[in-house]
Amino acid sequence: MPAPLEAALERDDVHDAAAALRQWARRGAMMTAACIGTFVMAESGLLDGQRATTTWWLAPLFRKRYPNVLLDESNMIVTSGRVVTAGAALSHMDLALWIIRSVSPQLAALTAKYLIVDSRPSQSAYALVDHLVHADPIVQRFEHWARTRLKRGFSLDAAARAAGASKRTLARRLQSVLGKSPLEYFQTLRVERAVHLLKTGDASVDEVAAQVGYADGATLRMLLRRTLNAGVREIRSAQ
Repeated sequence: MPAPLEAALERDDVHDAAAALRQWARRGAMMTAACIGTFVMAESGLLDGQRATTTWWLAPLFRKRYPNVLLDESNMIVTSGRVVTAGAALSHMDLALWIIRSVSPQLAALTAKYLIVDSRPSQSAYALVDHLVHADPIVQRFEHWARTRLKRGFSLDAAARAAGASKRTLARRLQSVLGKSPLEYFQTLRVERAVHLLKTGDASVDEVAAQVGYADGATLRMLLRRTLNAGVREIRSAQ
């Protein structure tokens, strides 16, 4: 919780850890942190000007304490330069898979299969496991582009340009990696973001719909029911 966490961050051992992290960073090490460890990393200053994620329910405190960090708490894993951050709970497993994948994507996929992690939800309650997306650079670039355009809408031409591939190649890669077309995955990201906003805030359904690019709350309600077999009340009350 925020209060005890803020008190803990003032401890001498946290200051010592921040100094050690800066030392390792100067040596060129890849820096990673998960859950509240992202706060320790932020204390070191290494996240300033970088994209990062953290435990979603501590995001308001994180933003207040570290205004120079570009926070996206809806993602389970965020990479930025030589820094990788992960969110809450089982994000430690996503981070471990990311590290393995940086050496061997095949071994990461096999590890994920044995751990059955591809069937569990991510931090935002609906996201696909990040190791599937980031196993392919074209899919990764498309995913980054899509997340910045959820409110604006989908364009296959623009998506292909952002991914650095032809429309045909982009569609083939998405189908191969995720089993979805570019538009289907774009809609998946919209649902993911909507669920995250519904579970972690008090905005109305119409307001959430507008933030993810739908004309009204009725459209979003219908999509959530069709996709997740759950209504807004069920989503907001789920633990």
